[in-house]
Amino acid sequence: MTEITRVPLQPVKKGSLSKIWVGALALALAGAGIAYAAMPPQVKVTTLTAGHGASPTSEDMVLINYKGTLPDGKVFDEAKQVPMALDGVIPGFSTALQKMQAGGKYTVKIPSELAYGDKGQGQIAPNTDLTFEVELLDFRSKAEIEQQQRMMQQMMQMQQQQGAAGAAGAPAPAGAAQ
Repeated sequence: MTEITRVPLQPVKKGSLSKIWVGALALALAGAGIAYAAMPPQVKVTTLTAGHGASPTSEDMVLINYKGTLPDGKVFDEAKQVPMALDGVIPGFSTALQKMQAGGKYTVKIPSELAYGDKGQGQIAPNTDLTFEVELLDFRSKAEIEQQQRMMQQMMQMQQQQGAAGAAGAPAPAGAAQ
């Protein structure tokens, strides 16, 4: 006759049983390759050509060349030398631009949650991930751009005043009635 060794079981403490099941579920999910804690969506930026200097902040304006494609490779938007405010674009694009440097070229993959989400936009269907090729030509702070605009307005006003002063003292053209 075979003898069976018995191991005395300890009583399970109150509340421990649910912890055991949570642990068992976590192990089962991990073994199946499923992450039980969802990771937040991430923007992926790949450097094709390194840029130089600092990176833009969320308060800056950028000047870029870009091409946006859908998962099937179809181009949905493309432009050259486009000025953009980082706080005026989709969140994933703003995040990507803040990881770039002037003169650099990049490939950017934006998950739908950081693009147009479940609403979509134009040719972009709801829940569509986007890919962009971006060249960051330059960037400036909004304060720098506002200062440049003020200087240009002042120069234009001065030119208009000089033109008006010159026209007032100019002789009448030949043959004009006086």
